[in-house]
Amino acid sequence: MSISAKEVNELRKMTGAGMMDCKKALVETDGDFDAAIQVLRKKGQKVSAARADRETTEGVVFVKTNADQTTGVAVAFTCETDFVAKNADFVALGEEIATAAFENKPADIEALKALKAGDLTFAEKIVDMTGKIGEKLDVIAYEVMEGEVIVPYVHMGGKLGVLVSLKNTNGTDVVEAGKDVAMQIAAMNPVALDKDGVDASVVEKEIEIGKEQARQEGKPEAMLEKIAMGKLNKFYKENTLLSQAFVKDNKQSISQYLDGVSKGLTVAEFKRINIG
Repeated sequence: MSISAKEVNELRKMTGAGMMDCKKALVETDGDFDAAIQVLRKKGQKVSAARADRETTEGVVFVKTNADQTTGVAVAFTCETDFVAKNADFVALGEEIATAAFENKPADIEALKALKAGDLTFAEKIVDMTGKIGEKLDVIAYEVMEGEVIVPYVHMGGKLGVLVSLKNTNGTDVVEAGKDVAMQIAAMNPVALDKDGVDASVVEKEIEIGKEQARQEGKPEAMLEKIAMGKLNKFYKENTLLSQAFVKDNKQSISQYLDGVSKGLTVAEFKRINIG
């Protein structure tokens, strides 16, 4: 049967699929729009399955907070190429996913993907867009945070996002200080908030590395433990947020900087999401 340009354009508006894909689907289904939509969805599913083992090293981290900055979310929506990461439809879907995450606070990524967006779930919308764009798309990270003041930050052209929760704010405007700390986290990638937050396996590994380095330097066995503990304390200073030297003023630590902004001000927690 003959399919008109008007019908093709109508299906394109409904699905966002390409003109030729829409025309082929309508021809295949004798002009049945519902059946044509299913044909297009199956095409997306086939493309998605074929690219399942591809790496998604590009994309955008979306961060959102409420008006009083007591709640924040971060979502990493990924693709295969930088070209697609800049695609308006890709960015729009990422924004939609992040907004749904903020409004619903799902338990995890799978629950986020299961949220409804109109007639489809986000998992289904991602599959559909995979069919249209021809690349693997995925949500690889999702974080939600609540606290006295949550400060968001996005870096590296949208590929790195940070959420910082500040406490003991005492009614002080601490947003600029929070941004400074978020930039510190983005740049220095601390492993934990303080030494108490460092995983025991990391501590054990650092002690062993310290001992082996001292041994290679010819230090006596009786001294190895003490030397290793000294190296461990240096590791804490360089790799835990509150002990790190503040990048804007390395004469003080992050802890000292925050205390100078407002007495007792500190970080309750932080999240750092990086794509690629």
